[in-house]
Amino acid sequence: MPSLDVIRAITTNAAEMLGWQDRIGAIEPGKFADLIAVAGDPIADIRELERVRFVMNDGCTIRNDFQGNQSK
Repeated sequence: MPSLDVIRAITTNAAEMLGWQDRIGAIEPGKFADLIAVAGDPIADIRELERVRFVMNDGCTIRNDFQGNQSK
């Protein structure tokens, strides 16, 4: 399965299957602010999702490995 299809399956499609597409599954106003970020491109290498660098839960930052590592 292509990486983009995997990402859709675990986000948008899963939300639709649960009947929660109005609350989760996409980054949109009014939806829960639960998300992760990685340094690389998970579409090019799905294993990037194993190397989570940022976590937000309910709009609060839980982990931020990017902070202080910004290039000038």
